[in-house]
Formats: sequence, structure tokens, C-alpha cells
Amino acid sequence: MVFSKHPDNSVQASPGAWRLAWQRFSADRVGLWSACIVLWFLLLVALTATGLIAAEWEKEVAIGHAPPSWATSASSEGAGPTRPLPSVLDYTPSHADVTDPIAKEWAQAQQAVKPAGEQPNVLAAHLPMGADKWGRDVLSKTIKGAETSVLVGLAAALVATVLGAVLGAVSGWFGGWVDDLSNWLYNVFHAIPGILLILAIAAVLDTKGSAAVVVILGSTTWTGMYRLMRGEFMKHREREYVRAADAIGASNMRRMFVHILPNVSHVILVQYSLLTVACIKAEVILSYLGFGVPVDGVSWGTMLTEAQNDLLVGIWWQLLCATLAMSLFVTALSLLTDALRDALDPKVV
Repeated sequence: MVFSKHPDNSVQASPGAWRLAWQRFSADRVGLWSACIVLWFLLLVALTATGLIAAEWEKEVAIGHAPPSWATSASSEGAGPTRPLPSVLDYTPSHADVTDPIAKEWAQAQQAVKPAGEQPNVLAAHLPMGADKWGRDVLSKTIKGAETSVLVGLAAALVATVLGAVLGAVSGWFGGWVDDLSNWLYNVFHAIPGILLILAIAAVLDTKGSAAVVVILGSTTWTGMYRLMRGEFMKHREREYVRAADAIGASNMRRMFVHILPNVSHVILVQYSLLTVACIKAEVILSYLGFGVPVDGVSWGTMLTEAQNDLLVGIWWQLLCATLAMSLFVTALSLLTDALRDALDPKVV
């Protein structure tokens, strides 16, 4: 604790490390704007999780591959509204369809699905961000996909960060057989290529869903954090302030997590940002290979997978929407962690 003497000869404690960090962070406009964007995404995730928005993202609301409203040409807009296309169940075989072998069954299906007197489905010709091949709103899919991708990225990175930071701190601080055991575990995970290890654990678990993806990614991406934290704790345990804390009787846990941890928190934040981006990308790969989000779910990864086939026929708006959302969140998170790193780094004046 540092004390300062005022002109009235009164002694007052200087601001703590966390208050000084907040003062530096609040002066960074880029960091504040990035924090607002990240919080906005987290609010969207909370609203979609509670079903307040994007609850009907699976509903067919437009014709297949309906273009975005802002991308339609002026000529098509001036030609009047496009006649809404009925649902496939509104089709009624004509007298010319004498060879239709399922005409009777088709009529029964119509009566079973649509009560008598119900109006046919009116499908929109275009939407604000377009529609996919099933007529689902791309904007609603993007918002709903943020729930999966953001939660998976943040949660998996958090698991990997906590696991790697704790193991690295214990290994770097105590050394000896604890360090040998931790290094052996690190070498086992680090020796296997990352994508192969992820796929192997996914195949062994044989489960799908966000929770399974978090466990898979969190248990395989902690090695980088472990290596960094082990080196930082080995370096800081010999510093003067740590020796001074030892001299006044501070315990090992207090010196590790009260004295050293705040001085290496900027390293943890930067690595956490990188892990979040890596976990979002890994979720894309797992979803593409069938080990990630189930078929009835949606994420930015599944949207990008669908967009690959859409691009072959010139449908680009699903790729654009998912890419913009992912880029905005990842960029804002990276800038936020950079601002927090500068604010928490004691070497930055």
C-alpha cells in the first residue's frame, strides 16, 4: 500500500490497483465503445435464450432464397408487390393430373394440416436481410445463432482459461514434482494436433449440443494458457513485492492469487480473447462435420456451412449476415481485451 502526504500534513492511502485500472480504461473511448458492442451482443443472447426475440426463427415467412429488401432493384419495386406464393400444402391437383397416384392422400394431408376455411400462407417476396432456401428469415437466424456461437465461444474459452491459468500458476509457483506432473500432462495434450484431438474427444463423447462443444473445446485448448501462466509465475515469484509479502507472513494462495495474479491479468485477457475466436472457429468445424450443433439448432457455423452451397447459385446474403455479425463481435471483443490489457498492465502509466 502506498501513502501520500497532502499539504495539510494528512496521510491518505493511494488508489488501489483496480481503481487505477478503471480510471485508465474509462479514458479509452475505443475500449468503451467495444465494451458497449460486446454487452449488446450479450443482451441479444439473453433475450434469445428467454424467447423474447427470434423465437420463431424456424418459421417459413418468405419464399425460398428471398432477396434482402435493400438489395432489390428499383424497377422491381416499382412494378408492384409480388404475388405471394402459397405453401406447398396449398397445391391442388388439376383434372389433367390423371396420373397422380397420391392425389387422394394429398387431399387428406391438406385437411389434416389445415383446418377448413383457413387462409393460405402468405409468403413475403423479400425480407430485411433475405431468406434461406427454406424461407426462414436470415436476420432471425443470425440473432438466434449468436446465442449458440457467443455462448460456446465465451464458455469454452473461459473453461480453457481457468484450467490453464490454475495449472500454470500451481506449476510455476511450486515447481518440483508438481511442475513435472503438469508438464507431462501438457506435453500429452500438446503433442496431438489440435483438430485431431478435438475430433477424437467428440467421437468418444458421442453427444451433440452446446454443452458438449464447450466441454470438448475447453478441455483441448488450455495448453497455450498453461505455458504462458507457468512462465509468468516462475518470473514473478522472485520479484521484490512477492518476497515482501512472504516476509510479512502472506500464505502461498494469497501471494499467488492476490499479489501476482493482478500483475499478469493482462496476459490472461489477451489469451482469453484469442481463445474465444479460436473456439468460435472450432465450433464451425465441429458443426460442419456433424459433431457440433444438432440439426434442429442454428449457429453462425451452421449458417456459414449452408452459405457454401448457396454461393454456387449466387445467394450471398446469408454469408454476408453471418460474417458481419461474427466479425463485429470478434473485433469488438479483441479491442475490448486490448483496452483492458492496457488498463491492467502496471507498466503502462
